Amino acid sequence: MIEGLHEGNKTIDESKQGEVTLLDSTKGGNKKLYLESYGCQMNFSDSEVVASILSKEGYETVSQSSEADVVLLNTCSIRDNAEQRVRTRLKQFKNAKKERPNLVVGVLGCMAERLKKKLLDQEKLVDLVAGPDAYRDLPGLISEVEGGQKAVNVLLSREETYADISPVRLDKNGVTAFISIMRGCDNMCSFCVVPFTRGRERSRDPQSIVQEAKELYDNGYREVTLLGQNVDSYRWNMSSKGRIKDESKPTVNFAELLEMVAQVAPDLRIRFSTSHPKDMTDDVLHAMAKYDNICKYIHLPVQSGNTEMLKKMNRGYSREWYMNRIEAIHRIIPGCAISTDIITGFCGETDEQHNETISLMKEVKYDFAYMFKYSERPRTLAERKYEDDVPDEVKKARLQEIIQLQQQHSAESNKRQLGKTFEVLIEGVSKKSDDDLCGRNTHNTMVVFPKGDYQKGQYVKVKVTDCTSATLLGEVVDEEKVLTTA
Repeated sequence: MIEGLHEGNKTIDESKQGEVTLLDSTKGGNKKLYLESYGCQMNFSDSEVVASILSKEGYETVSQSSEADVVLLNTCSIRDNAEQRVRTRLKQFKNAKKERPNLVVGVLGCMAERLKKKLLDQEKLVDLVAGPDAYRDLPGLISEVEGGQKAVNVLLSREETYADISPVRLDKNGVTAFISIMRGCDNMCSFCVVPFTRGRERSRDPQSIVQEAKELYDNGYREVTLLGQNVDSYRWNMSSKGRIKDESKPTVNFAELLEMVAQVAPDLRIRFSTSHPKDMTDDVLHAMAKYDNICKYIHLPVQSGNTEMLKKMNRGYSREWYMNRIEAIHRIIPGCAISTDIITGFCGETDEQHNETISLMKEVKYDFAYMFKYSERPRTLAERKYEDDVPDEVKKARLQEIIQLQQQHSAESNKRQLGKTFEVLIEGVSKKSDDDLCGRNTHNTMVVFPKGDYQKGQYVKVKVTDCTSATLLGEVVDEEKVLTTA
């Protein structure tokens, strides 16, 4: 199965790009906010923080930019075509300002940090630029613009985690939610721009994370995904070298955080994204095996099956190290689903190195993967150190070979589920038929089944009777609502 796109540890859901934030809780505000979001789960999670901050300042969200006093675009800097799409939108809003000169137009997030001078001074597309760590400053920045000034704050922080802000949830179904557990990234993967746009890594207070999970559960949510650029390196009250910062306070690593959140409620499912092979330890796997409500699914990006390529990508592990982690997953969590990221055509990649990626895929047989050809991004280490010398037609051919192989493996994975019974958390009505409901099993696979009298937010046991390349089809075999026992 190929789902959206996953670049630099960031999942890109194409169906959500440009989605407008609309919050019922902000109706009746004296100011109107139009907020579009682009990019990954982290960006959409950030939009919830932005909405919370501005709703407290009296802003009501609107579905049409023509109704707005303030237009904000929360952006991603991962891909060039995403940037071009945002630029097109900004040019449209610049034209709208000719008729509504008091309209405030701003850019938030990763693209804002990277292109602040161009957007503000050279192209004059925006009035306001705010980086990922400057959202608390938005009310003040907007006031500056309303006073006739251009406003910018793209300072990166070593402390900001927005831990004290309770996000206004954008989720329409009220069943699944994201909790950001950390911000920034200390890994300097040579192909990735994230460390330069989101700053250094810092972790949230674990108690604030647990409290957010409790509030979500009390409000009817039944699944949370813990988000971070590299969740395995989550550490509270510890430096990156393991030094305890405050001897009077407890330390918490990611495995311990997983247990803390799992203990909120036995029927609150826990997922997390994204893991890094160099940092994934056995204690995380043992925590997953210990708790039924921690989903048995791991996204473990490999990027390449060749050790020399991995070194050039600055990934911090070898092929052998990665395969050791795969073996540990199978040993400690039998039946755990595994997905990955793969880059094809990275700088200097030979046919032999590409074939090593193919051989690794055949050895692991991922349940699904996010696959794409390498595209050089400004300000990355790869741009400065290496030549993007693999011809585009070669990249495309290699990518197609990888996609075809993964489609085969995904189909085989789904066929192996035939006849099995899974516990499914109902997320809502199926996209293809109002007569069916859908939800995911512990392996993160979508399962579709007849509607019956079931409701979203319920757990049901579904026996798989058929499958497509991406979806399991089945029927409910136990009408009793159950706790997670997958």
